[in-house]
Amino acid sequence: MKKVILITLVVVILSCSKDEIVTQNTTSVVLKQPINSFTWKALNSWYKWQQQVPSLANESLYKNSNAYHTYLNGFETPQDLFESLKHEEDEFSWFIEDYEKQQQSFEGIYTGFGIYFSSPVEIGNNKVIRYIERVIPNSPAATANFKRGDIINGINNQTMTLTNHEDVYSTLFDVNSAEFIFTENDGITVKNKITINKGPVSDNPVIQTKTFDDIAGKKVGYIAYGSFRSSYNDELNTAFADLKSAGIQELILDLRINGGGSIQTCGYLTSMIYGEAEAQKQTFAELKYNHKHTDSNYKFKFSHNLNVFDSNLNLTGTQTINRLTGLNRLYVLTTNRTASASELVINALKPFIEVIIIGDRTRGKNEASLTLYDSPTSDYLDKSSADPSHKMAMQPIVSQVYNSVGNSDYDDGFEPDIWIEATNFWNETLPFGDENEVLLKTALNHIKGITTKPSNKSVKSVKLKETYRKFESEMYIDKYLLTVTK
Repeated sequence: MKKVILITLVVVILSCSKDEIVTQNTTSVVLKQPINSFTWKALNSWYKWQQQVPSLANESLYKNSNAYHTYLNGFETPQDLFESLKHEEDEFSWFIEDYEKQQQSFEGIYTGFGIYFSSPVEIGNNKVIRYIERVIPNSPAATANFKRGDIINGINNQTMTLTNHEDVYSTLFDVNSAEFIFTENDGITVKNKITINKGPVSDNPVIQTKTFDDIAGKKVGYIAYGSFRSSYNDELNTAFADLKSAGIQELILDLRINGGGSIQTCGYLTSMIYGEAEAQKQTFAELKYNHKHTDSNYKFKFSHNLNVFDSNLNLTGTQTINRLTGLNRLYVLTTNRTASASELVINALKPFIEVIIIGDRTRGKNEASLTLYDSPTSDYLDKSSADPSHKMAMQPIVSQVYNSVGNSDYDDGFEPDIWIEATNFWNETLPFGDENEVLLKTALNHIKGITTKPSNKSVKSVKLKETYRKFESEMYIDKYLLTVTK
């Protein structure tokens, strides 16, 4: 009897096992959102930290369709999947809802108020203000006569405090109109309340170019540059033509509100500043990708020519770069918003000339991103072959950038040679190019041999997490730099 029972049990077990195998072979897990597969596969190919993220490093996952689809179906949206795959060190990758609007934003064309605000400043008694660092010409803010140096302490009838200032400020990204509360120089007494609507903005990043004729017997050039935008390469080149024709002997580059942009344009600016470099031969920077794309590693050379693009990034021509000569040093004005491509200029020029940084510590971003589209046949690079059913894309970090001597050690930012927090002078903000403006005056004094710093006010910047627009700290890779054979 014992033998019979044993045999019967074995038969049952084998029967169950056989049924399970049949079920596994005949039932397929349906992928609910195909775009989730784009999200995983594109990051698996290009993401800088691909090997350090377990779910991306598992190369065998997508080869088992049932397991792969089950995994992807665990995320309600591609954005949720994207966020789950980001490395803990990654502060800068983001998911794109509409790549057409994103591309226009890269080129300074968007719907907004047209205002660059300072970091939040604590002025005591739980009070927080922001001041306007720049108003874009012809924007809604410019039409309403907002100007650099204006102080606001509230938005939409909410006064900013230490506990709510982030939430109050971030509402500007989601509304179509806003009421701004302006104060007197004390940051408390309300002076005015003005409501404006968002409208079309076209942001020329060349803010101002100026020459000071006699600073300790030298001609000193000054340029305030707001972002590395490819469609304004010719305007940047024109600004350097003015500096070159003036015969400047020193240069002050104001990057205090420049969070980055096109790495190609960054290369052009570097070539403009250091004209002694041998074009097309000397390297000033190198991009290095993950192990799957080492063939795309790229060495940037100083250049004699630049590409000119229209606002849709159509190539319209080329120009000879106006390269300065005779500069032994460069002064760079910075804040904690100086990031990415701006930091690359500093890092790339350090092996060649002295770079003197005046201002606050820069943000610290030594990585570059790339726009990836739902176009698997091009390894996710070609917008023209992207799935036409949606306009979602991704902007992940895909590479790290080094200078000509292999240095990329500024992920904590560059420490200034002369440390001045501009926010400590929040109620003394002067126009760009005014020789009494605190950072510019410090640079001019250094050229004169005066090394004393201006005295700080008894206020401090709020040391809390800042609210940034996605493009405010960016260094993106121009597609032509990639060596892709598909």
